[in-house]
Amino acid sequence: MLERSAKLGFIAFMKTLISLASLILVTACASHSPYGPAKSSGAAGYTHQKIETGRYRVSYTDNDAGRAHDMALLRAAELTLQDGNDWFEITGGYTDQEGAGSGSRSSISVGGSSGSYGSGVGVGLGFGIPVGSSRAKVTTVIDIVTGKNPKPDRPSVYDARSVDINLRGNAP
Repeated sequence: MLERSAKLGFIAFMKTLISLASLILVTACASHSPYGPAKSSGAAGYTHQKIETGRYRVSYTDNDAGRAHDMALLRAAELTLQDGNDWFEITGGYTDQEGAGSGSRSSISVGGSSGSYGSGVGVGLGFGIPVGSSRAKVTTVIDIVTGKNPKPDRPSVYDARSVDINLRGNAP
């Protein structure tokens, strides 16, 4: 009877632990830094550098590659409109991922033991949850040239007003 009670207590403890781990994982995945300038080098947010009139290098750092790309496009659109231009063209760029491979991991282990009460074999399943600074940082860097209408008909050219309208909803 005592053995059954201990097993039920252990099962309840494990259910609580799994629920807590799931909550932490969902919270960590759902959080984004608000759109805005980076507060320091390597921090989440955007930076830009004016190369010459109508030419910029724009970067955005986030923990999600798709969001980093979209927010770099949004910042490029903002700079284009601030300069009184209508469109921008991406002339180059790259994406840098820092901390790749430091996400969650799972494993299966098999162990054995022996002692004065006999011997036994056990199988365990484990997983890791990325917390805090263990999450990967992704930085998208794009080089742009801005211009006034008419907009060139190339896939690398974006209408700044359309980009601003369409991506503004993704920037909390």
